[in-house]
Amino acid sequence: MKKPNFIDYSWLTFLGLIWASAFFNIKVATYSFGPVTIAFLRVFFGAIPVLLLCYFKNIKIEAFSKEWHWFATIGFINLVAPFFLIAYGIKSVQSNLAAILMSTTPLTATILGHFFTKNEKFDLVKTFGILIGFSGIVFLFSDNLLIDKNNFVSALVILLGATCYVVGGLLTLKISKKKNENVTGSILIWGIIILIPLASFIEQPWHIIPRTDSLISVIYLGIVPTGFAWLIRFRILKKNGLIFHTQVSYLIPIFGTILSYIFLKELVTTKILISLVAVIVGIYFVNKSNYKNII
Repeated sequence: MKKPNFIDYSWLTFLGLIWASAFFNIKVATYSFGPVTIAFLRVFFGAIPVLLLCYFKNIKIEAFSKEWHWFATIGFINLVAPFFLIAYGIKSVQSNLAAILMSTTPLTATILGHFFTKNEKFDLVKTFGILIGFSGIVFLFSDNLLIDKNNFVSALVILLGATCYVVGGLLTLKISKKKNENVTGSILIWGIIILIPLASFIEQPWHIIPRTDSLISVIYLGIVPTGFAWLIRFRILKKNGLIFHTQVSYLIPIFGTILSYIFLKELVTTKILISLVAVIVGIYFVNKSNYKNII
């Protein structure tokens, strides 16, 4: 991989900004839509740019091939479950909290990678990073201004959503030889198939008369953070590699906190800032160890 230049870092920053923008838009979407409907609309609109890319690049979609069960399973764990859980949780907590809680995915991935992969074992640096990062999350849960007995479970649900992303990523290793665009398009198709009956039975979204801001947010969530962002991710991974791409983890909670304050005027407490710093420091040490192991 070539040394990243200014354009590469600009794409990485842009990707972090897009993914961070998802959190306050999910909050706005919950004003009109239920969590299952939000998940469905995200997957539906997110599939459009990805499938169009596959069509124009003549990439075969293997959603219904003999390995369909892997695409269906990953679609459920990596899309359906986290999209639902995050939307459910954000309805009761500030979106900046969700951004910080979701940024724990590199830490959770390190823990699960130790037990379920051969080459991702703990070392002293990783262990230190995990302890620092999750100490920040524990400290965040002590912020009684933002997390209390009424939304404590909602915050835990968001953490569960973050864990689903990690588990889905580990399952993706089973089909790692396939093109990213094919895998993404296939799991999006299965996400739609799974969510259509769920949304129809549980929430009956055709009865909803949404607010304009909620409708704009849910369409944006699908096309930009779910669909378009994946295309940027492909570019970064192909040109700069996985280690460079993981640096986006630093940007998401920072941008998420800033954007939620700008657009929703959400409260930013001292404990949020301390937790944010702890999580970023934890991610730094985990990534530092991963980089050493690769070189």
